[in-house]
Amino acid sequence: MATVLIVDDSSTDRELAGGLLSAQSNYRILSAASGTEALNQLAETPVDLVVTDLHMPEMTGLELVGVIRRQFPLTPVILMTGDGSELLAVRALQAGAASYVPKVMLADSLTETVRRVLSAARDDQAHYRVRRFLTGLQFEYEIENDPELISPLVQALQDAAHDMGIVDDHDRIRLGVALQEALVNACYHGNLEVSSRLREVDHRAYYDLARRRSAESPYQERRIVVRASMAPGTATFVITDEGPGFNPTELPDPTDPANLDRPCGRGLLLMQTFMDQVAYSVRGNQVTLVKHRKSQRVPGRGVPR
Repeated sequence: MATVLIVDDSSTDRELAGGLLSAQSNYRILSAASGTEALNQLAETPVDLVVTDLHMPEMTGLELVGVIRRQFPLTPVILMTGDGSELLAVRALQAGAASYVPKVMLADSLTETVRRVLSAARDDQAHYRVRRFLTGLQFEYEIENDPELISPLVQALQDAAHDMGIVDDHDRIRLGVALQEALVNACYHGNLEVSSRLREVDHRAYYDLARRRSAESPYQERRIVVRASMAPGTATFVITDEGPGFNPTELPDPTDPANLDRPCGRGLLLMQTFMDQVAYSVRGNQVTLVKHRKSQRVPGRGVPR
């Protein structure tokens, strides 16, 4: 059973977030009314994930992210953001947060975001002693449009990148979040052709349509191909779907505050923040994600699209 610590100075919001998680998953829920109280709990009790408000007195969520990254680097943090905090959310992601959920979307997105981040944070130690001697890897996966396959695939990719020294324990989680977003996009938006605009209007209708199409032609015959190449210092992931594609030049700017609360803008922001390069093919049905070991990154380098 995973333990989730919810940090918010509002008791109402703490109870809301805790209730949403308890209702849909078997989590042990802890709560704290401030960043200081949260750090005290983390020092005393093992916690798998922290969900924190961004705006709090004494210590902001942004400051809490920084302290947790230094003192508890294996504990991922998800931010709950309110109106007007979009730019701070970007700064928090850059500082080490694993993801964020706008408070207006808690009911629709909190449980799924927690599930994804916890999945990305799992570390399979059984094969570590052998895998850490790897000097290079090239492999390919071809999977069906089954969301249940995404998490184990992401974990396998994380393990390889971690064991080769490309990502540390902290960046391993962030790599997993970025890969999750790219694979979910390939499944839902690419092969199943379910628009993120529908999710903005009707969350349930979005997933209902995806389930129907996964059993209908031509959608059910389509596959997602993932090619990964890892050498000392760099990992490259090429994710291709068999959908009709789209025009990448029409993608919204994920750093524009107007797009941060939108599902599409959120996914793009997470990928571009956590990866060193993100580039789409001209047709739009293939995305290439590149991650460099920290010592090899070029300061100030932009992220091409």
